[in-house]
Amino acid sequence: MKLIGMLDSPYVRRVAISLRLLGLDFEHQTLSVFSTFDAFAAINPVVKAPTLVTDDGIVLMDSGLILAHVERLAGYSLSPADPAAHALSQRIIGLALAVCEKAVQIVYEHNLRPEEKRHQVWLNRIHGQLAQALHLLEQEVSRAQPWCFGDHPLQADITTAVAWRFTREMVPEAVEGQALPSLSRLSRIAEESAAFLALPFN
Repeated sequence: MKLIGMLDSPYVRRVAISLRLLGLDFEHQTLSVFSTFDAFAAINPVVKAPTLVTDDGIVLMDSGLILAHVERLAGYSLSPADPAAHALSQRIIGLALAVCEKAVQIVYEHNLRPEEKRHQVWLNRIHGQLAQALHLLEQEVSRAQPWCFGDHPLQADITTAVAWRFTREMVPEAVEGQALPSLSRLSRIAEESAAFLALPFN
């Protein structure tokens, strides 16, 4: 398998770390949707990161769909089996993905749109949504000891830690003044683990 994309994308990084925790071998090809657009397009004309190329040459995209496939390959799920715990896990993942989405929108608004064309009302709305998602995510992971569901990291932990790191690095103004100790603690523990150290944000 080949995973295409940069680890500064939270979506690429969550897949890469999940593949490692699932024990699946893969080649990581660090192509950018910006600086190496043509090379990326030669693999996936949609130029969407992450892209996964299966051993049979099937090109998959969207981190959630990729994760559903690789869990089936591994015969192991990174979600809790109990229905109630699974529902809570899905809520945490949904909040973490909302954090990713809003943080990415802010980054794109600042880095891709000319300053004179930025829509401040829209930016204010995105910042508000990001703040709410972080607040709710902080509440949900406050019970983690140190992981949300047991003694090893599952997808809720992976996606939360990846989302927090991306936001802290790329949109630091969004977390200034917010009391988010549980997110900080979970992220620190995750980033010190072997899977995260092997696939660092860069």
